[in-house]
Amino acid sequence: MTLPLTRPPRGGGQDTGSQGARWRYWLRQAATLARRRAAALCAAVEHEWPAAVLVACALFACTVAAISRDAPQRLWGEIAACSYGLAALAALAGRRRGLPLAVAISLTGAALIPLAWMASTRVGQPEVSGVIHSARLFLHRGTPYEAAGALAAAHGPYAYNPYLPALAFFGLPHALFGAGLLTDPRVWFGVVFVAAFGAALTFSGVPRPWLWAIVVTASPVIAYPLSTGGDDLPVLALICLGLALLRPLGRPDEAALGDTGGLTTQQIILASLALGLAAAMKATAWPALAVALALVAARSGRRAAAWLVLVTLCVPLAVDGPVLFAQPSSVVSNTILFPLGLTKIHSPAATPLPGHLMAEAWSWGHYAAIGLILLAGLAIAVWLIVSPPRDERAAGWRLVLGVTLMFAFAPASRFGYIVYPLGLAAWLLLSSLPSLGTRDGRLNLARASAPG
Repeated sequence: MTLPLTRPPRGGGQDTGSQGARWRYWLRQAATLARRRAAALCAAVEHEWPAAVLVACALFACTVAAISRDAPQRLWGEIAACSYGLAALAALAGRRRGLPLAVAISLTGAALIPLAWMASTRVGQPEVSGVIHSARLFLHRGTPYEAAGALAAAHGPYAYNPYLPALAFFGLPHALFGAGLLTDPRVWFGVVFVAAFGAALTFSGVPRPWLWAIVVTASPVIAYPLSTGGDDLPVLALICLGLALLRPLGRPDEAALGDTGGLTTQQIILASLALGLAAAMKATAWPALAVALALVAARSGRRAAAWLVLVTLCVPLAVDGPVLFAQPSSVVSNTILFPLGLTKIHSPAATPLPGHLMAEAWSWGHYAAIGLILLAGLAIAVWLIVSPPRDERAAGWRLVLGVTLMFAFAPASRFGYIVYPLGLAAWLLLSSLPSLGTRDGRLNLARASAPG
């Protein structure tokens, strides 16, 4: 409905027919029309954007199915493209009532069906079999790594295990009970991700956090790696949970470590446990510890920061310590030298990112790429010291930048690592929802969903 622009009335007053009065009248009419047009556009966007997002997801899945050289990835793309397409139709047909159906179709077709099919048929990327093999080694030899002699005689890259010992626990069900749907490591990767990510959204004050956790899981950001590999997902979710637990409560009168600025002792210990578990699984979680340390030191002081470091380090030492102390050379060769391309057999990861291109361009390219990683880490560290983050969202965005730079400059990196910055960004954007509502930070859903 539009407002017709009529001529201003003449006569009846000294200023009515003046030129200035006419201009003011036309400006008021134009402003009213612009507001109504903007309200109509917002209403249209509100109704149509879920379908547009689902169409974009379907196009991404089609691209994966068309250009990927990996059979599990192509299979996921074929199944997920149909799922996202049907979900887009459901969102268009049902408008708001169709959104729950669209989410259910996306989750089922893009995550549950591909995951169940690949787990039942033992189809997956090499990291799945690597986790299972490391679990078998752990059961029989007490270590998830091959002996030095086996590595010296190896001719393929899959003799190496680039993961820390704690990740091998996800392969124990398969190693103990054999192949099956419920023993596949990807199933437990997904369970831990949904539980930890949903808890992170809950502690961040996001309205309807578990629904948003399901939506994020149904998106290609999570459904794609979960169906084919998924070893990074529990690490990502635990990082989000650890940072979310450092959200200030605004109650410094509770039991705290000195001047906590709203962070309680319980918060710091729980955040340390979450970050420690992530750090015990993969080295990709260690940058999160540096960001969390800067945040706690800035808000709560050195004593609280010391507690954070102490508790966080105790977790990987307790979980990984026996293997680390028994075979330090194997741990270094598998988890540090092999990912950096410093062993005789290089990692098969060949993503055309700057670090890999440099490593392939000339003989000293590996060392140049490693130097850029160190420079990027040093720059982020200086930034954290000079201008430390004051809340968990600021810390999270700095972590997004840091891991993006490190993965871009890694000599042997893969596109799967993009799940870290994208997953962190999803949590950060969702955690900003409460600030869009009332002044005390709680989202007013009724007002937020009202037309106009």
